[in-house]
Amino acid sequence: MLRRSLENRDAQTRQLQDAVTNVEKHFGELCQIFAAYVRKTARLRDKADLLVNAINVYASTETPHLRQGLKNFADEFAKLQDYRQAEVERLEAKVVEPLKAYGTIVKMKRDDLKATLTARNREAKQLTQLERTRQRNPSDRHAETELQRATIDATRTTRHLEETIDNFEKQKIKDIKNVFSEFITIEMLFHGKALEVYTTAFQNIQKIDEEEDLEVFRNSVYPPDYSSRLDIVRANSKSPLQKSLSSKCVSGTGQVSTYRLKKDQQVDEEEEDDDDITD
Repeated sequence: MLRRSLENRDAQTRQLQDAVTNVEKHFGELCQIFAAYVRKTARLRDKADLLVNAINVYASTETPHLRQGLKNFADEFAKLQDYRQAEVERLEAKVVEPLKAYGTIVKMKRDDLKATLTARNREAKQLTQLERTRQRNPSDRHAETELQRATIDATRTTRHLEETIDNFEKQKIKDIKNVFSEFITIEMLFHGKALEVYTTAFQNIQKIDEEEDLEVFRNSVYPPDYSSRLDIVRANSKSPLQKSLSSKCVSGTGQVSTYRLKKDQQVDEEEEDDDDITD
């Protein structure tokens, strides 16, 4: 029975060691990757700030509607970077820091495990010695009492080890749920705001009046009588088919006029003939 109890505690000890080692490995990797994710998000925010500045500089050189549309877009995009900054700060506080804290938690669990193992080994050695003493002298009441006391201490240590394993596993599950829940919530908040901002930015771009800006551009480049000249150029730039149709229309009109003139002359001559006969 004593041997079985020691074997059970050995199995529990190995289980706790494996659990601590597993958390130390994977939580450390998750912490590094999440930290890199946050850094890249921060760099994306910085690049977006540069883009906002570049858009504003370019917008100042453009025509009124385009200038206003680009500036409105830049304002919305800058607002999005404020939300991105909040995203970075929340991820750092709610995701990276809790994972980073597990370095300390793992160290404490290892120290706790080491103390438990030391106590267990001491108790196991004492139990073995007392067991031998009782076997050599079954009537030794003092040895029997010490053996019972050592057994109680060993049982207490075993229970503490079981509680340590259970609490560590419970806390690990709770913490990893909180970390990923916070990550999802933070990302959903950001992307929800991003959808609102991008919708407004899209509408601002669509409001740019192309025709008005084109007119402004023409007025700034060409002289005031450009419109009349443009009409002349358009008239002279008719296609051969259009010119052919125009000439046919003119020719047809001329033929009709000539026919009508001949018809009128014939009527006049007939009237003169009638007058001569009457005389």
